[in-house]
Amino acid sequence: MTDFEAMYRADPDPWDVADRWYERRKRALMLAALPRERYRQGLELGCGTGYATLELATRCQALRAVDGAPTAAAHCRDLLARHGHRHAEVETRTLPGDWPEVPAAGYDLIVVSELAYYFGATDLRRWLDRCVSSLAVGGDWAMCHYTPAFHDRRQDTAAVHALVDALPAMQRRVSHLDPEFRLDIWRKQEGAMP
Repeated sequence: MTDFEAMYRADPDPWDVADRWYERRKRALMLAALPRERYRQGLELGCGTGYATLELATRCQALRAVDGAPTAAAHCRDLLARHGHRHAEVETRTLPGDWPEVPAAGYDLIVVSELAYYFGATDLRRWLDRCVSSLAVGGDWAMCHYTPAFHDRRQDTAAVHALVDALPAMQRRVSHLDPEFRLDIWRKQEGAMP
């Protein structure tokens, strides 16, 4: 996988997430598309420097944000602290192996942006299984990914999202296809196995 820690050490905002129109627009669309106004327990995988995390913290009673790059996670933690979001935790973990703790009732929101296409096939399958098992029945899973080709992508965005579509427990509720990104939100169905 790409060395994100080296990227964040070289540039604290390598994708200009704070200011670039693409990033701000994508974030706003994703947040507006979430079916519920409030969530009990949210999990954001691949939080980066925390600009989406900051918005998610206003919608979640409790929020756990995870990133594999310690520098990005520290920035996210500082951003949340500056805005008084003490109910949000930030963890540095290498996914899918070092999975965050799952609350007894599961998460009712999982958010993933610009992450899943970096996994190889085996890790992607393992990561998808962990997302499904961590999501509570009735919970929402949002994924938003860049669609054009780039050098360190290991999976195609459409193929990754199609894998979630094929999961029996998941029903797609929202879909937005943009020339630059794809946003889908699924809900875990009643009677679905964890």
